Amino acid sequence: MKKKIYIAGCGGMLGEAFYTQFKDDYELKCTDKDVNIEWLSYLDFRDIKAYRKDVTEFKPDYLFHLGAYTDLEFCEQNADETYITNTISVENAVFLANELDIPLLYISTAGIFDGQKYLYDDWDTPNPLGVYARSKYMGERFVLENAKRFLVCRAGWMMGAGPKKDKKFIQKLMLQLKNGTKELFIVDDKDGTPTYTHDFAKNVKALIEKEYWGLYNMVCGGQTSRMEVAQELLRILKLENSIKITPVNSDYFKDTYFAERPPCERLENRKLRIRSLNLMQDWKTALREYIDLYYSDYL
Repeated sequence: MKKKIYIAGCGGMLGEAFYTQFKDDYELKCTDKDVNIEWLSYLDFRDIKAYRKDVTEFKPDYLFHLGAYTDLEFCEQNADETYITNTISVENAVFLANELDIPLLYISTAGIFDGQKYLYDDWDTPNPLGVYARSKYMGERFVLENAKRFLVCRAGWMMGAGPKKDKKFIQKLMLQLKNGTKELFIVDDKDGTPTYTHDFAKNVKALIEKEYWGLYNMVCGGQTSRMEVAQELLRILKLENSIKITPVNSDYFKDTYFAERPPCERLENRKLRIRSLNLMQDWKTALREYIDLYYSDYL
């Protein structure tokens, strides 16, 4: 008899990967306030009464709380709504998991650090900048301090799900290329670590099966930058000789991307490595796999 997982906030790019990687081995109930595919049902997890009723009736063995507002500019301009969605709802998920005595999965982010170090491991102390980072960090802290059994997994620069659901850096570049641009303006002052959603879901699955609860950095291998990711993308697409990359600093986009971002979001999967359970691929390998899988006929 398969174990059951309730996945809240499963309508985005990460939810697609979790559904794909877990559906054959677990019985899933996947919910979101945006029902955009047939395997989703409606649930706004900010409604604690509805959240409790839906989870309790399903009787899951695990509760995965995935959803969050991740648009930093939206978060800056809608602080209360952000804290309700990214922090208060996480507290409610902790209460539910504890009531049912089941493990909780919470997704945190490299963005909770201030970027003053070159590299952050699992035990470095966060110092969040801005509303988004604070909302995610306070959710993380609440889980660490109050959940009975939990996984907190920190992601980096997310990529996954292709053009239908990816709203992040890779899709933004791919959309420009699809629209015929011959020049990409790429910031040269932002460092980080990509995270391929399918690798992330596979690594969570391994931790669940080993019952290695706790806090984990979970990003692709290799430290990089926005500039290097863009250059590698053009190489994969064989466009490096036909598309110009012009380096700019973050101020170039300050009118559009006005929320404060750390200069460095590089994470190291030290705890996964020590436990011999680091399944995350090198970011270049993962990027090529992602493009081959989701963008083969896009351009």
